[in-house]
Amino acid sequence: MKSRMDINKAEPGIYLAMSAADKVVKGFDIDPKLKELIKVRVSQVNGCGYCINYHTKDALALGETNQRLFALSAWWETPFFTEEEQAALKLAEEVTRISHGVSDDTYQTALKFFGEQKLAQLIFIAITINSWNRVAIPVHMVAEHD
Repeated sequence: MKSRMDINKAEPGIYLAMSAADKVVKGFDIDPKLKELIKVRVSQVNGCGYCINYHTKDALALGETNQRLFALSAWWETPFFTEEEQAALKLAEEVTRISHGVSDDTYQTALKFFGEQKLAQLIFIAITINSWNRVAIPVHMVAEHD
């Protein structure tokens, strides 16, 4: 795949806005590995190869396991994720597929595990990576090969 444009060069304000959102996410009191799992899973749902590549590397650097990353696309079919992580991943997927809404069950389960403040943070993490995916996909941001 060939990149269509360097969106940061075309309009630097986009990266400034997205970087500001990333700074907010970085400050959230959510386990950093869970943040990366959400970013990878949302990117899988959206088909954003650039972000999948980027955030799997970040997850590995934080100590996430290959096994969990390999199984992430079918997290509900494995015993590798805690109930709390499953609630967060389900919420992130429903936020990503927002035209179907976020079910009351998903919302209440996440609220039970995380409380209102962290639930709001999880929603914003999903919103932010969805936004990054929507920046990267149209312009064909190309993942770096190791």
